[in-house]
Amino acid sequence: MAGTPSTGRRERLRIETTAEIKCTALELMRSGGPDAITLRAIAREMGMTANAIYGYFATRDDLVTALVADVYTALADALDAAWAASAQDAPARRIQAWAHAFRGWALANPEGFRLIYGDPVPGYRAPEGGAAPDAARRVCVGIAALADTAWDGAAGAGAGAGAGAGDGFGWEDFDPGLLDKVRPAFPALPPAGVALALRIWGHLHGLVVLEVYGHLRAQTSAPDKLFRAELTQLTRSLGLQD
Repeated sequence: MAGTPSTGRRERLRIETTAEIKCTALELMRSGGPDAITLRAIAREMGMTANAIYGYFATRDDLVTALVADVYTALADALDAAWAASAQDAPARRIQAWAHAFRGWALANPEGFRLIYGDPVPGYRAPEGGAAPDAARRVCVGIAALADTAWDGAAGAGAGAGAGAGDGFGWEDFDPGLLDKVRPAFPALPPAGVALALRIWGHLHGLVVLEVYGHLRAQTSAPDKLFRAELTQLTRSLGLQD
């Protein structure tokens, strides 16, 4: 028992230093792009020796994998929370809640967003199965849930007819890894429903990417209004009303 307090302090110090290494890596990425993420640069910024930082991450790729896992998991948590808090009997509002959570997280974590959806880290090789397989599955399932909600809840002609059921999509049109994530969660969703999920994703992702990368700054002073208008148009095109 005599060694317990000291062990506890060492573990807390390790946790704090690991978190600082990750924060420093993202700061370097913010200022210098993905090329700037190197263990030596991080050690220099933190006043550590190169040998000392290798005690936390043996390679640069190990650090990037840990960063991606943290970032992706945080995004998945935010999206899952928004979805769970939305009303199941209001499809349009559920889609909007998920979309606003996605945009809000991206704007609050631009470096993290760029790490998982934008700039690849040169030479980085993710481990087999990906850096964050559970988070990736959760986000994919969340995107499919948007389509499933629209498919089942559309008014008028119904989501099946209105969302492109006649577009001729088959299972062979999609990556098996994507289907492995989506089909167990939504076994009744047809191939056109998976296509709809990707189309919805494109609508939401496109404007957020433009905003995170600063491409909308010169064009509009109200990107939030633009995003809301896009969401309104999207849900109405699916036959859903607020």
